[in-house]
Amino acid sequence: MENFRKVGENCVLRGIVNNNVWVSQSVIVVKDEQKETILLLLPGAQCAIPEGYARWRVKKDFSHGTRWQEAKSNHIKLLESPWKTNRVLIFLEPEKFYSIFLFWDHESDQFGCYYINFQLPYRRSHCGFDTLDLDLDIVIDPQYKWKWKDLDHYQAGIQEGGIQDEWVSGIEESKSEVIERINNREYPLDGSWLKWRPEITWKPPALPNNWEKI
Repeated sequence: MENFRKVGENCVLRGIVNNNVWVSQSVIVVKDEQKETILLLLPGAQCAIPEGYARWRVKKDFSHGTRWQEAKSNHIKLLESPWKTNRVLIFLEPEKFYSIFLFWDHESDQFGCYYINFQLPYRRSHCGFDTLDLDLDIVIDPQYKWKWKDLDHYQAGIQEGGIQDEWVSGIEESKSEVIERINNREYPLDGSWLKWRPEITWKPPALPNNWEKI
């Protein structure tokens, strides 16, 4: 029997690669049940990201290697950094090769977009939930116009061997389901969470002790 986490509990959403922690985000549990887990990421929440993130993700500088080359290293160095700007609801479903995000600008409270994040199916850990971002995304605006995002990163990850064949198969098999959910505006893409707001007592959490332990 699974042990579900309590509403309002702080935990960690981690990306795991080669049995190492690749990224960590401190989040708050909104819902945790058999068929669905919902997590909240708030600006100010303590996170940890790879040392090379700003170089290869923001500056597009691959002179010292790409994301997947860094991920294969046995000497991954993580830097703690607060989450900024956006409030994000993260919807996880068991066995899915994707999650669904809802983004708001936290300061203005303006809803920004729905977002499909292709990733490994999540697993429960001692400190929260583990998965791995697989680069490919879909951005869906409030009028339900959508577009692919980071196709080039996804293809590069495949070519470099960072994104394994079985993961590619999982994503490819998920694409038609995802597009059908978008076109039919299926939950949680149906607007049912747009008026939801966090409890005023919920504060951006810090990373707990032993968050880096597998």
